Amino acid sequence: MARRVNVQRVITVLGVLVLGLGALCVYAATQGVRWGATAPEPGDRVVSQVREQRGRQAEVRYVVAGRGPALCGYAGLRGQTAVTAFVSRPNRILFADDPLPEEFTAMRERDCPDLPAAPPSLAG
Repeated sequence: MARRVNVQRVITVLGVLVLGLGALCVYAATQGVRWGATAPEPGDRVVSQVREQRGRQAEVRYVVAGRGPALCGYAGLRGQTAVTAFVSRPNRILFADDPLPEEFTAMRERDCPDLPAAPPSLAG
């Protein structure tokens, strides 16, 4: 004989599970539990992108906020005065001396119209 499913019992069990999961979520939220990875701060993102592309000696010399999530500025190597302009987006960074100069120029004009021709601390 086939056993009949008691609908009332199934509803009760599912209700208890939903309440338990809700309580667990409330507890986790009040304790400051982070769910998944969080995006790095924009300044930290730029530093890691510059070092990934230019090496450990690379440093960010000047940064300004662009449109949207873009950051623009100048980076150079520690101990050297030469700098290169960059445009940083969350998943990409382009430098003025990259092999895609037209793309860099378009990205700079679109995302960073206020980027000075040279970083103020080095201009002059």
